[in-house]
Amino acid sequence: ENFELPISGQSSILLIGKNGSGKSTVGRVFEMLQKIGRGTNRVDELLSAKDLTGGRTDVPVRFEILVEIDDVINEYIIAFEFSEGELRVLEEKYSYGGRVHYSRKGSVLHFDMFPKEVEGAVIEIDAHLIALPILYGGTKFKEWLSRMLVLRPIPSLITGDSNREVLQPNPAVTDYGAWFSGLLNEKPGIYGKISDYLKQVMSDFEDIQNPLIGKAAHSLEVRFSNKQGSISLPFEDLSDGEKCFMICALVLAAKDSYGPLLCFWDEPDNYLALSEVGHFVTHLRKSFQSGGQFIATSHNPEAIRSFSDDNTLLLYRNSHLEPTIIRPLSELNVKRRSGCRLDSWRLGTMSVKQAQTPRLN
Repeated sequence: ENFELPISGQSSILLIGKNGSGKSTVGRVFEMLQKIGRGTNRVDELLSAKDLTGGRTDVPVRFEILVEIDDVINEYIIAFEFSEGELRVLEEKYSYGGRVHYSRKGSVLHFDMFPKEVEGAVIEIDAHLIALPILYGGTKFKEWLSRMLVLRPIPSLITGDSNREVLQPNPAVTDYGAWFSGLLNEKPGIYGKISDYLKQVMSDFEDIQNPLIGKAAHSLEVRFSNKQGSISLPFEDLSDGEKCFMICALVLAAKDSYGPLLCFWDEPDNYLALSEVGHFVTHLRKSFQSGGQFIATSHNPEAIRSFSDDNTLLLYRNSHLEPTIIRPLSELNVKRRSGCRLDSWRLGTMSVKQAQTPRLN
């Protein structure tokens, strides 16, 4: 409730906090906006009554995002209300460079800035439909929304098989093979970026092949080699951690291919060995310093050490009956002590665990 994510000007951000504090919910909000960018325009495909805080249907839910693209601020607002047993659009507005393009209240939509033949016009639109995907098919803002990466990988479900190409993977990344094919089809030269990274994290990595296994069907194979010989493994036979390295390689490639993008990765340190976490997270952070934003959640002390207080945000609430509060660690007058793996400290009535001095600002 009344929740704001202060990430402007930060190339990478870490969200920490106890289980249930709302870290993954931030990712769900990005996923909802991503779906709007990808063309989902029905309210019931985005939210349901169970998504409302505490199941409360007596108050509206409102989302607002501001994005700077090519030095111009894009602002998008969408609000929903529960009426007659279902969610409907209560309010929607899109502004570009401080000028409102369109706004709506319920089903009444007003064109504030549009082609002259319709500027100032008022039309009716179904309250169950989102206007942005209908009105703005090819804008940079809608494209930016659609290309956001919201990742919650489930490596055990990723096989590397594909019979299509995609540029936007699903959160579980079970369409990894299709994402790999789509990226390389759009920008074949990006394979060098993928290969360079994988050789850093797996010294015997040789290459990735994507042979046909049927009509329009492919299945990824990964070849490893050293002085003793070589071996090709089906993608599905890789370990869960190795699959995470493969996902990271495509994130880095997508960033270079798509241009600046936002990547939200829920607990990227999952499935990794403790000795691998710091390098993994630091590499992602450094990559996004040249554009875009990387947002991660974590409970892992090695991941937490890879961020500074300025770009670590603490989410907390004292009980499930209270709203989540978010604060940068730099504002909480917390001192990180070296010499121990985790330090315990208290904020109000809530206990929090925090790691020692980070390696990268």
